[in-house]
Amino acid sequence: MTFTAGIALALATVLSGGNATPVAQAQGLAQPMPQAQSVQEYVKEYFADEPVMYAIAGCESNYRQYDADGSILRNSHSSALGLFQIMQSTHEKTAAQLGIDIYTIQGNAAYAKYLYDQEGTAPWASSKACWGKSQAAKDLSISSK
Repeated sequence: MTFTAGIALALATVLSGGNATPVAQAQGLAQPMPQAQSVQEYVKEYFADEPVMYAIAGCESNYRQYDADGSILRNSHSSALGLFQIMQSTHEKTAAQLGIDIYTIQGNAAYAKYLYDQEGTAPWASSKACWGKSQAAKDLSISSK
């Protein structure tokens, strides 16, 4: 019976996207991504209340966490990685302390949310020429005045 319960727990973890740590789950940062949902759909839903983040992910990575070969998407000129091009050299330690794995889709989005809550769009200022044209950015600009 214990063996069966262990299998059920492991299966539930896998099916729920169990890559979020208990700390990240408790803080409500990481949300499992359903199997049939695209990364783009996940980002749009995850950031429904912050639509500018959807535009930022499009500009930063074209909604990709991984390259075609399955390796993590990396910027060739910096330590930026993944969906929101999180600067590994700057943020890896803080993310780990929060229990967030920036190497996963869910973790990269969760840490992007953390950054946005702390600093707004400032961490993505270098790509503002792209996402700043979005309606979401224009709406954000209007609401900030």
